[in-house]
Amino acid sequence: MSEACLPCEPAEIGSLFLFEKLTPEQLGRLCEAGRVERYEPGPVYTEGDPATCFYVMIEGTVVLSRRVGGDDVEVTRTSQRGVYAGSMQAYLGDRVRQVYNNSLRVTEPTRFFVLPADTFAAIMQEWFPMAVHLLEGLFFGSKSTQQAIGQRERLLALGSLSAGLTHELNNPAAAAVRATEALRERVGKMRRKLGIIAQGTYSPEVMANLIEMQERTAERVAKVPALSPLEASDREDELTDWLDDHGIPEGWRIAPTFVQAGVDADWLDQVAAAVDEDILPNAIGWLNYTAETELLMDEIKDSTARISHLVDAAKQYSQLDRAPFQNADVHELLDSTLLMLSGKIGSRIEVVKEYDRTLPKVPAYPAELNQVWTNLVDNAVAAMRSAGGEGTLTVRTARDNDSLLVEFRDTGIGIPAEIRERIFDPFFTTKPVGEGTGLGLDISWRIVVDKHHGSIQVSSEPGDTRFQVLLPLTTEEVS
Repeated sequence: MSEACLPCEPAEIGSLFLFEKLTPEQLGRLCEAGRVERYEPGPVYTEGDPATCFYVMIEGTVVLSRRVGGDDVEVTRTSQRGVYAGSMQAYLGDRVRQVYNNSLRVTEPTRFFVLPADTFAAIMQEWFPMAVHLLEGLFFGSKSTQQAIGQRERLLALGSLSAGLTHELNNPAAAAVRATEALRERVGKMRRKLGIIAQGTYSPEVMANLIEMQERTAERVAKVPALSPLEASDREDELTDWLDDHGIPEGWRIAPTFVQAGVDADWLDQVAAAVDEDILPNAIGWLNYTAETELLMDEIKDSTARISHLVDAAKQYSQLDRAPFQNADVHELLDSTLLMLSGKIGSRIEVVKEYDRTLPKVPAYPAELNQVWTNLVDNAVAAMRSAGGEGTLTVRTARDNDSLLVEFRDTGIGIPAEIRERIFDPFFTTKPVGEGTGLGLDISWRIVVDKHHGSIQVSSEPGDTRFQVLLPLTTEEVS
């Protein structure tokens, strides 16, 4: 709290490095337009309030802080004369929202030279017109460049995701097409086999037994137990011997299908007991086609289910059908992102999920959180590729007091200590030219910190890099 306005001495403010090059007339103008105020320990201004003044410290100690989540994080603490803060962008006028970008407090009785924001803007325009033009160009140019490159980065990411999704969709789609063609062929052969059987002089009882065997064989396909490779090989040998013993031609071709369908020697004994010996080869062939058609239909079902799952994941990732701000399940968001990025992650990187499924939903912008997960996973994959291409990506969720923790841990090369403080800076990247814009972590920081009032923390050493995102479990929508 300001205690009092004090006399402004041109010689004193002229001793500050910010004003040391000004003429006596200019210093006198500053003293006329501004004032000197003394503040007792406590706040001077608060982040987010309208920026009404420009502060230059004459003597004392100041602390600058930023609001991160529910905490005030100290950015700077200094006693250096001449340090300044407040409405430093007043010269931009109403083209930029004029609010304090941080909070300022003093820890001991401190004197400031205080200049009203509109006066500061007018003096800048009058005294330093060229500097103002340069600063405006730097500010808006940097902002435009950041937006353009950010848009380009999002388009590149979208292209990469689209390519990966197309690849993932192509596999089950191609499998469904192949299975459909094979099914058409098998159904045709089964019709012909049925015609051969129907031409014989078989009693209605035998035909009924065959149809019952067909139905029960189809049921076995739906209930087939999982076999190990060794068990499946032993079962195939057993069935091949049975088929050979009963005069069934090319039993070695039929046996693998029967094993996959859950048919064993005991079941074939029941088939042999239900039909005459002369009809057995045709009956076995007919049941083989039945098993094949059921297996092919299962393959088509699995393939189309996979396609549907991928489409759902793409919808979940993009949040096309969701409200922009809502209570979201981070596990659904993480799963959709990992699935969308599975092509980029590849088979040489193991993904381990350590989810606490008891965690509640968080109020969030889901599509933007998916962008954060994408950036962090992409960086982790790049780090592991630099370390040899193999590794483990561990995604963990947990509760941390009143926040939900999402941690991405990779076994890559790590982040050197000397650059760790810069990784969230715009345009800073360690990737080769053309492979990174340096905006991924900056965008992630702004989404988590500015839009969700959360925080991002990083710790790193070779083989163990961890990005921790903390999201408040309760918050208000931020525009």
